[in-house]
Amino acid sequence: MKTSFWRNSLGLEPEDDWKREWAAGILSYFASVYIVMVNAAILHDAGMPLRAGMVATLLTAITGCLLMAFGGKTPIIVVPGMGINAFFTYTLVHSMKLDWREALAVVVVTGILFAVVAFTSLYRILSDAIPPNLQHAITVGIGLFLTFIGLQKSGIVIAHRTTFVAIGHFSDPAVITSCVTLLLALVLFVRGTRGGLLISMAVGTGLAYLLGAGHVPEKLESGHVFTGYGDVFLGMGWTNVVSLVFWIAVFLLLLIVVFENIGLIASQTLLANRPERFKSSLRALSLANIAAGLFGSSPVVAAAESNAGIAAGGRSGLTSLVTGLLFAATFLFIPLLTYVPDSAIAPILIVIGGLMVQSVREMDFNDMTEVFPSFLVMVMIPFTYSIVDGMAFGFITYPIVKLAMKRGKEVPTALYVIAGLFLANFVLHALL
Repeated sequence: MKTSFWRNSLGLEPEDDWKREWAAGILSYFASVYIVMVNAAILHDAGMPLRAGMVATLLTAITGCLLMAFGGKTPIIVVPGMGINAFFTYTLVHSMKLDWREALAVVVVTGILFAVVAFTSLYRILSDAIPPNLQHAITVGIGLFLTFIGLQKSGIVIAHRTTFVAIGHFSDPAVITSCVTLLLALVLFVRGTRGGLLISMAVGTGLAYLLGAGHVPEKLESGHVFTGYGDVFLGMGWTNVVSLVFWIAVFLLLLIVVFENIGLIASQTLLANRPERFKSSLRALSLANIAAGLFGSSPVVAAAESNAGIAAGGRSGLTSLVTGLLFAATFLFIPLLTYVPDSAIAPILIVIGGLMVQSVREMDFNDMTEVFPSFLVMVMIPFTYSIVDGMAFGFITYPIVKLAMKRGKEVPTALYVIAGLFLANFVLHALL
């Protein structure tokens, strides 16, 4: 009777093997646990306390995995998204000048709207409004952006007064550590080593302290791991909620979250041979995004690392349940994670950026009216250091070149509206 209950709750089919599901969940955990340190470091750049960022990341991942286990009933792992966290910190906070508390409010509102989209047929309408080339270009652009951030954090690329950027100083122990960690991460990844990114981060941390590039945290927080987290939990700031900037941020974040997750969930449910659970998984993920803002994290995604567990035989929610339980056990190691230096984290961002750039293979390069708007998105995101501005260049250009070729009917009505909003945002910034 109990076995039947768990099978129904987690979506286990008669042919699914419990041991295989457990093994897949453990593998998914080791493939994705590096995100705890990396996401917390990016949230810290937004002004959030580092330890509180780790707690927020873990609580968000645990909740997301449990929602996917019992709601989606699929082996999809839910964690804060790489790329979207860059949008949270470097666009919402640094570029759009929102406080990180106000950015959390943006995440909560975005999650609510995402739930509306996921629980209705709006997700199809919104997805169809953006041409595939532009969708893939956003992923590539964010990948290049993450790579640039990783190169900066590692010291491999530094600021230059004349050329803006230049190669770093290879006599610097932090740069040496970053280069060795990057090479190790690449070797382990191409060899398909399980937990390769986590292993390379651990080796990089040890090397940093061996070479003198590691630093003891300046302010070691006393008390239990939740000390200081009270200012982050339910810490949304609503003072800017009536401003245009706030709602532009919500709109742009919603586009990114919806487009990325629809594509990820569709491919992962198909890979797990459970395409009929696409809707339930999308809905579970939308609820997890609301939880992310409440817990104090950037938005979540269906992690690409889920593919590791699926490839290992994960087919049901038991896989994501096991991963969620292991994330809960990670609380025991939070004090140690604060010692991981940027030189061990930055190379991981570079590798992740390279993985995201692979989306360029899905793009159609035969039509110039599709190529140039997509090209502008890809290059302007890293060159303007803003995902919003980079998207704007491509989304405004797309209908213009189509109209110039007398092919305006190919542009969905919703895309004209989106382009108009991006243009209005530029005009408002010029006037203010």
